[in-house]
Amino acid sequence: MREKRLLSTKNVAVMGMLGALSAVLMLFEVPLPFIAPSFYGLDLSEVPILVGTFALGPVAGVVMEAVKILIKLLLKPTSTGFVGEFANFVFGCSMVLPAGLIYRFHKTKKGAMIAMAVGTLVMSGVGIVGNALVMLPFYSNFMPLENILAAGAAINPAVSNVWTFAAFCVGPFNIIKGIAVSVITALVYKRVSVMIRSIGTERQGGKRRAEA
Repeated sequence: MREKRLLSTKNVAVMGMLGALSAVLMLFEVPLPFIAPSFYGLDLSEVPILVGTFALGPVAGVVMEAVKILIKLLLKPTSTGFVGEFANFVFGCSMVLPAGLIYRFHKTKKGAMIAMAVGTLVMSGVGIVGNALVMLPFYSNFMPLENILAAGAAINPAVSNVWTFAAFCVGPFNIIKGIAVSVITALVYKRVSVMIRSIGTERQGGKRRAEA
């Protein structure tokens, strides 16, 4: 029953629109040179997906993350052998899944705040481990690891290896991203959720008129 509701025409249309918007936002990145080297760029692509996750549930969030990556690849081909896109998918899911699960059972303003805070912390933790074990070793094929670590050490002298780089550069970077995404989501969710509900109302109204 839940799968049928999720795959309703309205929900599929909403997931497609929000995933596409997220893909476009993914193309616009802003560096945070005081936190992480310039090759880490902050984007707000998780905002539409988090809004959709709160409206439609955590499974919808994963679907929208996949749609985002697929459309992004159509708009801009991969430059990392799909590793960067896969990492973005995993890190995005690590925020929207726990946030969506918490909000599903606590649909209050306080529940939403807790959900976004937990999602931010989980994304930061997954980002640290993922960068230390996967992303940094992979990118060392394109840039010497010593140069990557030196760029991190120039920002934070505590950086000396992949784990300290991930902890002191990537971790704070993802926390700032999570906070930015959460604040914007909190500001726009109510209006967007009303629009999402109106899509179903308009479709039902049109169907009734057609039947008449």
